[in-house]
Amino acid sequence: MSSPVVRLTGLTRSFEQGGVRIDVLRGVDLTIQPGEIVALPGPSGAGKSTMLQAIGLLEGGFGGKIEIAGIDATKLTSDKRTAMRRDYLGFVYQFHHLLPDFSAEENVVLPQLVAGSSREEAETRARELLGALGLGERLDHRPSQLSGGEQQRVAVARALANRPQLVLADEPTGNLDEATADKVLQQFLRLVRGEGSAALVATHNERLAMAMDRVVRLHEGHLE
Repeated sequence: MSSPVVRLTGLTRSFEQGGVRIDVLRGVDLTIQPGEIVALPGPSGAGKSTMLQAIGLLEGGFGGKIEIAGIDATKLTSDKRTAMRRDYLGFVYQFHHLLPDFSAEENVVLPQLVAGSSREEAETRARELLGALGLGERLDHRPSQLSGGEQQRVAVARALANRPQLVLADEPTGNLDEATADKVLQQFLRLVRGEGSAALVATHNERLAMAMDRVVRLHEGHLE
């Protein structure tokens, strides 16, 4: 049996604000299996983004244990954590964060080149992903020439470019109107499933959360 893509054990995170200690995560336990798409709904301030930052190895200060693909990430050096983000994880945020001076295709090619793919391989992969997201005619367009929904679909393609075991999505449709959000989410879920990746999707939209395999909720720093 393969290892879970993610296993959190007793994850904690606290902040000091005005001399007051705020416990955002109070011992979170979570396991995500390969190919599983998990929704993390809830209001702003519940700790969803903090939890995704922990799993994404984006900052320190967390207690407990974070295992990615069977590897204890809490014991890795900074360089090895960076390599793990590159090799195992993909990220989609509420705002697309595309490079404005590069085309849609180039935005999907660049992370593959960083990971060691040849340009030919990277361009083939980028066209395949963007085509699957309905952007085959928009490859040469820069972000400013794309609609909000199109920009976010490019961000989805970029997140999947290096075939991550896990995609972390933080309010991926939160900046879109309802109809566009539905369309982008459906394409996101179809593509993630087709790629065989797992995903953890933080969202305040309960209806969108119901389209996923499993729903977990943060309440007073614990998952329920």
